[in-house]
Amino acid sequence: MSHQALSDFIHNHPRLLVLTGAGISTDSGIPDYRDSNGDWKRKQPVQHPEFMRCEHTRKRYWGRSLVGWPVMRDARPNAAHAALAQLERLGHIDLLVTQNVDGLHQRAGSERVIDLHGRSDRVICMSCDFSCSRDEVHHQSADLNPAFTHFSAETAPDGDADLEVDFSDFRIPDCPHCGGILKPDVVFFGDNVPKQRVVDALDALHQADGLLVIGSSLMVYSGFRFCRRAHEWNKPIAALTLGKTRADELLSLKINQPIRPVLSAALEQLSIK
Repeated sequence: MSHQALSDFIHNHPRLLVLTGAGISTDSGIPDYRDSNGDWKRKQPVQHPEFMRCEHTRKRYWGRSLVGWPVMRDARPNAAHAALAQLERLGHIDLLVTQNVDGLHQRAGSERVIDLHGRSDRVICMSCDFSCSRDEVHHQSADLNPAFTHFSAETAPDGDADLEVDFSDFRIPDCPHCGGILKPDVVFFGDNVPKQRVVDALDALHQADGLLVIGSSLMVYSGFRFCRRAHEWNKPIAALTLGKTRADELLSLKINQPIRPVLSAALEQLSIK
């Protein structure tokens, strides 16, 4: 049985580094990026260079966020997040590295977490050291653009929404200190993960007995690099995720089943060992 295989993997590798992706948060109502073949489900997310150079792109991003951000902000951890927090408390997880920016692992009680791609609930200025909560900018955007608060659309990953309207009149909040560009404190596609996060995660992987990937297709290099390095270091890799991954050929164990029931059952099995 799949949960038994996962339980055995966790039991036999007592110091794990866990890497999570969007698939673990779908049961919390946050959409993921890719289908079971690893292909995009919708148009690619905003690119960092385009966000920085193009005012219309920024208008479109913040305009769509008026619809999408509340869904992400109000999401709650699901049983899979809770299971990983419990596995940490039981001593099975040395470090959890997440590609997600939703903060749900911390809300579920996980303490040793690296937010590889940052956190969507914070906003930073790209010109000075100003930062504030995402809600502050969200409410300011709503006040500046009351007409946009009446739109509805299907939610997309990471606080985005599939809203296609004329954004030319959208007013973007600027940094209150220097007038600079405000941006969520996340790594957009086309940007680089801060080096220290990668160094810290690789240091933990080097000390770990194995790597467990949950809910990630690993199509983005920032996640795949950990599988490649684990393979180089002869560390076993298990993956619990729906569909193909970029690292399928490197895996010691692949469980292509829904995350929440398998992880919860594996936790229960570990509790009686």
